[in-house]
Amino acid sequence: MQRVQDIIDSFQMPDTVFRRDFTVGKTPAAMLFHPDFTDPFILRSVLRACSEARKVCDAESLLKEILVVSEAETGDEKDAAERVLDGDAVIFVEGVAGCIAVNARKWDKRAVAEPPTETVVRGPREGFIEDFKTNVTLVEKRLRSKKLVVEKLKVGRESNTAVAVLYLGGIADAELVKEVVSRIKKLDIDAINDSHYLVPCLENRPNSLFPQVGTAEKPDAVAAKLLEGRVAVIVDGSPIVLTVPFLLIENFHSGEDYYERSSFATFLRILRLIAVALAVFLPGLYVADLTYHYEVVPLKLLITILNALKGIPLPPMWEILFILLFFEIIREASIRMPKSVGTAMSIVGALVLGDTAVKAGIISSPGVMIIALSSIALYAVPALVGTTSLLRILFTVVGGLGGLYGLIIAGTVLVHYLATLDSMGTPSLAPFAPLITDDLKDGIVRSPLFSLDTRPQSIGSPNKRRLRWSQPKKG
Repeated sequence: MQRVQDIIDSFQMPDTVFRRDFTVGKTPAAMLFHPDFTDPFILRSVLRACSEARKVCDAESLLKEILVVSEAETGDEKDAAERVLDGDAVIFVEGVAGCIAVNARKWDKRAVAEPPTETVVRGPREGFIEDFKTNVTLVEKRLRSKKLVVEKLKVGRESNTAVAVLYLGGIADAELVKEVVSRIKKLDIDAINDSHYLVPCLENRPNSLFPQVGTAEKPDAVAAKLLEGRVAVIVDGSPIVLTVPFLLIENFHSGEDYYERSSFATFLRILRLIAVALAVFLPGLYVADLTYHYEVVPLKLLITILNALKGIPLPPMWEILFILLFFEIIREASIRMPKSVGTAMSIVGALVLGDTAVKAGIISSPGVMIIALSSIALYAVPALVGTTSLLRILFTVVGGLGGLYGLIIAGTVLVHYLATLDSMGTPSLAPFAPLITDDLKDGIVRSPLFSLDTRPQSIGSPNKRRLRWSQPKKG
């Protein structure tokens, strides 16, 4: 059949695609498939079923009467090459228009396991993997609802990467869904290797230090966000699922917060806020106090610090910047090196080299302690590690040049900038700016679950209520 040969010739290397000729009754037919993407057992079953058929009238009869498989559908010849690269076996029958695509895909994939960056003590431990179908199924298993919509797209001229936009009809705002799908469809790129390739097109300010698109590695977290009226984006080959809109306060939330007592979850959120504040402002405050404001430091502490600073050749700002650079290099090296060597590298770098530098009089022990505390506090909120790392360098420089007044001005500018930031039209500082009283129940304070009876108003869901519950009468 010439149309089959034309499809084969459209490949840069025709040998990539295999062709198997057979007959359906007495009618010639051909199957195209990619041997690396297909399951030989399924191919043999399909060929046997077709060969045993006596006659065929059209593609529909072949599909309904002969190919009794779970995933087979008629298709257009124009999409045949793409279906072959997706792992389907494409069947052509002489005299029958169109083709039939049979799902014969066989991909190597890792097992579903707990994601390394979102470990929990309580709660589900399932995590997304790199397989597209598995990730979609994990969400569908959590939300067995007729309202769940999975809109599938293809992105990338060369990669043809499968992308799924998930939302709950009647709960997610229709304009939000339309905007997300429109932005993804407008993306003209060679290939999508990870979900983060889509982040810039979903952000209003791609160059901002602060994320405007949420990420999740666990299906229970994605299901909870969908129930609030958000939209999720799953990309084939990536274990990271994107969610929009995304609020700044979500960085301080954890999936485990909803499996703990509300009082303890609130304490943990406040602790994370304090940790980020220490990570960003502590080095700058230390530099500002030692450079301009000795009087604000308690006398006994000041004497201890001054004794430790004797003989240090660098002024406070340059000393802190040097230690920051030192710690950042150690962190990057320990991440990039093999795990067996990375742990030893971090221990040797932080303890041995740090202690040696202090004894040699290059840096001071208070400076090392300040940066060590700041670096530990960074990881209380893993999603903001990159942002807080850059901000603490910026505030260290501001503290060294402008003192406490400079830090106050820089902090005010930062808050003003955050107040102008939004994610798909939702203010990033919501529910605090603008103030939305009902949403404060799940802001810094996490109220008991049964009191979270409405969806976040900042998201703009048309379906406001998500829970009705009457508290049992006492006695």
